[in-house]
Order: sequence, then C-alpha cells, then structure tokens
Amino acid sequence: MIHVGRLYHRVDQQSIPLRMTMQYSDTRLLARAETDDVSMRRRLDKVDTRMTRASRRMRADVGALGPGLITGVADDDPSGISTYTVTGATQGYQLLWLSIVTLPMIIAVQSICARIGIVRGQGLAQTIGERYGRGWLIPVVGLLFIANVVNIGADILAIAAVTDMLTSIPTRWLVAPIGIGIALVQVIVPYPRFARYLKVLTLVIFAYVIGAFFANPDWGAALRGTFVPAADWSGPGLQTIVAVLGTTISPYLFFWQASAEVEEEEQMGIVAGKADPEEISPIIRGARLDISLGMLLSNIGFYFVVLTSAATLFASGQTNIQTAEQAAEALRPLAGNAASILFAVGIIGTGLLAIPTMAGSVAYAAAELFGWPEGLNNTFRRAPQFYSVIALATLLGIAMTFTSLGEIRALYLSAILNGLIAPLLLVVIMLLAGDRAVLGQFTAGRTVRFIGWTTTIAMLVVAIVMLIGLIPT
Repeated sequence: MIHVGRLYHRVDQQSIPLRMTMQYSDTRLLARAETDDVSMRRRLDKVDTRMTRASRRMRADVGALGPGLITGVADDDPSGISTYTVTGATQGYQLLWLSIVTLPMIIAVQSICARIGIVRGQGLAQTIGERYGRGWLIPVVGLLFIANVVNIGADILAIAAVTDMLTSIPTRWLVAPIGIGIALVQVIVPYPRFARYLKVLTLVIFAYVIGAFFANPDWGAALRGTFVPAADWSGPGLQTIVAVLGTTISPYLFFWQASAEVEEEEQMGIVAGKADPEEISPIIRGARLDISLGMLLSNIGFYFVVLTSAATLFASGQTNIQTAEQAAEALRPLAGNAASILFAVGIIGTGLLAIPTMAGSVAYAAAELFGWPEGLNNTFRRAPQFYSVIALATLLGIAMTFTSLGEIRALYLSAILNGLIAPLLLVVIMLLAGDRAVLGQFTAGRTVRFIGWTTTIAMLVVAIVMLIGLIPT
C-alpha cells in the first residue's frame, strides 16, 4: 500500500516541471505579445507617416496651384496687353504662332526658378548670392527696382485710364487711390487670404477670350497665323518679335516664382530648406503643373488679345494704337460695347494682379540681397524693410504717373531695362539648374535645360537687337 504523503510528494515533484513549462510558456507568450504590439505600433506609425506623406503629396499637387497660376496671369499685365495689342494692330494674324513657341520657353524658365525655391527653401537672389557672390547682384536688383517702379506706374495709369473710360471719373483722381489701395492690401491682408484674392483675379483672363468672339475674326487667317510661322523680318516686324519676347519673359517673374514657392512650402507646414527628399519630388511636380497651367492661361490671353486686335484694328487700318486703353476705346465702334467692356475689365483685373507681383518681386530680391526678414507670411512688424520696399515701389510708381514721362515712354524704358536684365539672369539661372552643389539630386532634366538654354540664347539675341536699335543712325 502506497503512503498517501509519498504519493502527494511524488505528484508534486512531477508537477514542478509542468508548472515551470507553463510559466515559461506564459513568459514567451507575453514577450511575443509585447513584440507584436511594438511591431504593430511601428506598422501603424509607418502607415500614418505614409498617409501624412500622401496627404502632403496631394496638397503639393492640388494645393500648390497658386504661385505659377498667379505668375502666369500677371505676365499679361496692362503693359503686356499693350504690346500684344500693337502686335495684332500692326502685324495682323501672322504672329499668332509666337503664343505657341513662347509657351515651353516660359514654362521651362519658371519651372527652374520654382525648383530653386523649393529645394533651397530660399529665394532666387539669396541662392545666386550664396553661389556666385552678392557683388554683382546689387546693380541687377537696382535695375530691377527701377524697371518695376516704371512698370508699376504705367500699369496704375492704364488701370486708371480704363476705369475713367468706364465710369467717367478723371484718371488723375483715380491714380493715387488705386496705387495706395494695392499697397495696403499687401501689407495688411494675411498671405492665405491675399493669395486667394490673387487666384480669383486670374479668372479675368477669360474676358479676353470672350471679347475676341465679339470681334468676328477671320478664323482661316487666324489658323494660318497660328500654325504656319511667318513674320515681316524687316525693322518693324523684328522689333515687334523682340518686344513680344521681352514682355513674355520678364525678370520680375523669376524672383516672384522662387520666393512664392517658399511661401507655399511654409503654408504646407514644411520648414523652408528642410523638406524630406521624398516630399520634394511631389512638390516640384505640383509646381510644374501649376506653372504650366498659369503660363497656358497667360499665352491664351496673349493669343486672344492679338486675335481681337488683328480682327478689328488691323482690319480697319488703325495701326497707330499704342496702349491697351486706347485699344479698349477703339474696340467700341468696331466690335461693340461688350467687347470694349470685356477688354477693359481684363486690363483692370490683370493690372490688379500684376502690380502686387512686381512690387513683391523687388521686395523679395532686396530683402535677400541685404539679409532682411522677408515674406508675405510675415507681418509688417516682423519684416518692416520687406514691406517698406513694397510700399516705396508702389508710391514711386504713383509719383511717376504725375511726371512728363508718360505711359508710352515708361513702357519703353521698362522694356529696355528688362531686356538688359533678363539675359544676364537667365545665364545664371541655367547654370544653377544643372549645379549639383546647389540642387543636389534635384537638378533640372536635360529637356528642361535644353529649352532653358534655347530661351537664354533667344533673349541674348533680343538684347543685342534692342541695343543696336538704340544706336542713333
């Protein structure tokens, strides 16, 4: 007979390994659960990070619509409309092809400027200064300031003159309120709201499209002028081509584009110059889409202004039109009141868009040159010099309208200054486009650089032709 105590003792001894096994198993299960929990957290973090990046990519692609859109339509400012009006009035339909040829040129240049701003997280002037020294930037920024002031004055005068035509309020009474109002909006209104205001104004470009159909153009001649390149290569014809290229590819657009992209990065919560490389590519892609759309709208405006002018002014022999407001007035008996009003609305809208862009671009350039705080995301208290340059450029533009210079001379002087600045800047921009020390892995592609260098050569030719034209015979 087995003793009960011994039996219990034997059973207890046999159960010890079992309990130890169970305890070990429990420990392993607990450790595995903790490991699985950590692994799950990491996976969730990765998913969250991917979702954040996907969200930013979406915002980069869709939300980035703004700087390029604004820049493109601002390119059709009243002085540009004057050039396109004269082109149609003097050359008819035959130079419509320029609106197609210049499109890839301006897209390439502006895309490179945007790329510099996005990758470096700083404006064009600062990047150029850091890479090539600030010494030679001083005369460039000085000439840009003068050219922009003159252009601002001419645009304010054009807006006032067209408003006078529509309302019968004398031009001289409108100049100061228009200029001061535009400057105050830039200083007082927060950047997100200001950017929305500028985006809404881009819609005015369609006023030129609608107005063109009231002009009853010869569509057969228009199609030939669009797809069959032709030109009068004599003095006046060549000067017109030079003027169109100089108007379409303007230096102030370079500075505005790069700095506006930095502002947009800050709005997306990205620290300037410290974006994750995985985030930069979609932002660049979004900027390219934005710029392409903006420049397409710009050249649509260019096309339809020339078309309207050719169908009315050229067809009726009125080739002495020199300003956009003269064209708006001349359209009334030729194409009806609706076409005249639409043309006038386009001038006012693009002018209200272009003047802040011009004043802002020179403020960005000056602030980066002298190391001042900058940006429309900042308040006046944080960036007083930046906003002071905006105010000064606008006020000097207003003052210019009261001098004997006049709108035509102002536009002529501005064209000369821009024609001298653009080729120099383009050479430097194209060098930066392929510089790995500046852009790292995000240098511009071969196609973009080829188009960019072609544009640079074209602008150098424009500058040479312009300088030869200035030599007295």
